Amino acid sequence: MKAVSYAATGDSDVLVLGEREEPHAGPGEVRVRIHVSAVNPTDWKSRRGSGPAELPRPQVPNQDGAGVVDEVGDGVTGLRVGDRVWVWDAAFQRPDGTAQELVVLPERQAVALPDAVSFDVGASLGIPALTAHRALTSYEHAPAELGEGSLDGRTVLVAGGAGAVGHAAIQLAVWAGATVIATVSSHEKAELARAAGAHHVVNYTDPDTAEAIGALAPRGVDVIVEVNVGANAELDAKVAARGATIASYADAPGVTEVVVPIRPSMQKNLRWQFVLTYTVTPEQKDAAVRAVSAAVAAGALPVGEEHGLPLTRFPLAETAAAHDAVEGGIVGKVLIDVA
Repeated sequence: MKAVSYAATGDSDVLVLGEREEPHAGPGEVRVRIHVSAVNPTDWKSRRGSGPAELPRPQVPNQDGAGVVDEVGDGVTGLRVGDRVWVWDAAFQRPDGTAQELVVLPERQAVALPDAVSFDVGASLGIPALTAHRALTSYEHAPAELGEGSLDGRTVLVAGGAGAVGHAAIQLAVWAGATVIATVSSHEKAELARAAGAHHVVNYTDPDTAEAIGALAPRGVDVIVEVNVGANAELDAKVAARGATIASYADAPGVTEVVVPIRPSMQKNLRWQFVLTYTVTPEQKDAAVRAVSAAVAAGALPVGEEHGLPLTRFPLAETAAAHDAVEGGIVGKVLIDVA
């Protein structure tokens, strides 16, 4: 089978397309024929590493993807050959990501995808949607699992509403009943955030951002899904409601620390929550997978430019270019056609 892998960390030129022996599903595992693989920032960051270094064994990149189950191992009861699925965390602490024709995973990491839902949607879930779910459920009185109406009466601020996680956070929050404010840096990105479903959009490059958000949410924002807490901590503290949570899931290049405004945070009893989807508890991950699956079935997580997430496609042989596109900050979702 065809697969892209790298034997050492480094620039995208370490990615090599080659042939690998077909894997087979063991007990409790399924084999998925990948149709579409997706690239997230975590994929190129893992490939780059902290510097050039030889790996103990070749690594196939990319955590997310979608395809069809074509082999099941003993003990698998929830999936059958021919089932359409989306997969998550394929390459986390494993050598086998989704940039290959066949990937073997524990049954838990392959999730049924409705027939009416495209592989593009399935491949775009994973890291972005599961991260967004954790951010949206991290405040003190949050439901453990989002559902329709579970955020009724809440106001959510999504920083960077045109990004993949921001896009998923807007869609999930709207589906769950929240009023959603998104911040963006341009008119073009504002249109994407609106297409995703944001009720209000604010350009954060304007000098009166806090005032604009305050006018939209006079009592403050309940949950902030934050992409750049280092730059936005002061703003977040200003616009947050009492008892609000600022859920940070990313850092800016070169930024390793954040200055938290202590007195404003104390006065409002704010919670600063840091999120990494890989290391949430199994219960939190399972709740996120169930909620995302329910949202998908309800048609709440579409992708494409008309839904606020433009798609850029590459063939498997150009996986390096796909990684470069994400590292370069391309707007939208980068997908790799594998099948």
